[in-house]
Amino acid sequence: MRGSDAAAGSLFSYVDLEKRMRPDHPLRVIRGIVNAALAAMSAEFDALYTPVGRGSIPPERLLRALPLQALYSIRSERQLVERIEFDLLFRWFVGLGIDDPVWDATSFTKNRDRLLAGEIATRFLAAVLAQPKVKALLSSEHFSVDGTLLEAWASTKSFRPRNGSGPPPDPGRNGEQEFRGQKRSNDTHASTTDPDARLYRKGRGKEAKLCFMGHALMENRNGLIVGAVATRASGHAERLAAQHLIEPHADGARRLTVGGDKGFDTQDFVAEMREINVTPQFPDVPILSRRRDCWGRTRLAAIRLRRQLG
Repeated sequence: MRGSDAAAGSLFSYVDLEKRMRPDHPLRVIRGIVNAALAAMSAEFDALYTPVGRGSIPPERLLRALPLQALYSIRSERQLVERIEFDLLFRWFVGLGIDDPVWDATSFTKNRDRLLAGEIATRFLAAVLAQPKVKALLSSEHFSVDGTLLEAWASTKSFRPRNGSGPPPDPGRNGEQEFRGQKRSNDTHASTTDPDARLYRKGRGKEAKLCFMGHALMENRNGLIVGAVATRASGHAERLAAQHLIEPHADGARRLTVGGDKGFDTQDFVAEMREINVTPQFPDVPILSRRRDCWGRTRLAAIRLRRQLG
């Protein structure tokens, strides 16, 4: 007999989210680790919030939502909130019941910024890494570090001269702006909507964009991230961030190794790593390129060699 396709609403709901999740789901182990880390941070949450006033979104639920955004590659907090609204798996992980309302995306962003300003997110990552189940997976001797560009939400049209000069954009909400023939740099220009964004390009021949830089330190045993930081975009940001991330793991008693691409292969960075008993490892490159001005010195050496050969 063919079943009916008619949809009928129900007055009551008897769905138990705990029973809906299968016992061998990978998120069960992750949720247990996250809950243990959050329980150890209860005193820090009490110090961050005032004891009077209207109750805010529980910080534990905000921090449980962040691993979901990373694990499922959700590119915005608005999409994350929408996913929590309709996905029972996300509701169960965060700690919401089937009938509990989901917070607004703007409220999520505002409360998330409070946690970031109080360095709670950094301590949360440290608490997760300190759990016995996670600590057994981490290597304490061999690391890799790298950085990537994080494109800012600011438009290139907002990159205006700091002194207020320059032609105004065309009228309208998104008026056109002509940049042809203008020399723009971070020393003379800044974004009017995101002053911390910097004009930067990934490499030779690439277009320049307003962006930031994200840096991550990874242990080499299982490829897990043990440290992360975001900085302004600059040519020295990767090396400075790498030094900041590796220093907490370098106690001086044992030698560590850190791997990186050719961008880290400079005399200053190598010397700083050796001072804290860390051996840097880079891809094989010509000896002459291991200088501060690698491209200029390599070209100069090639010119001298051609002259000697006649």
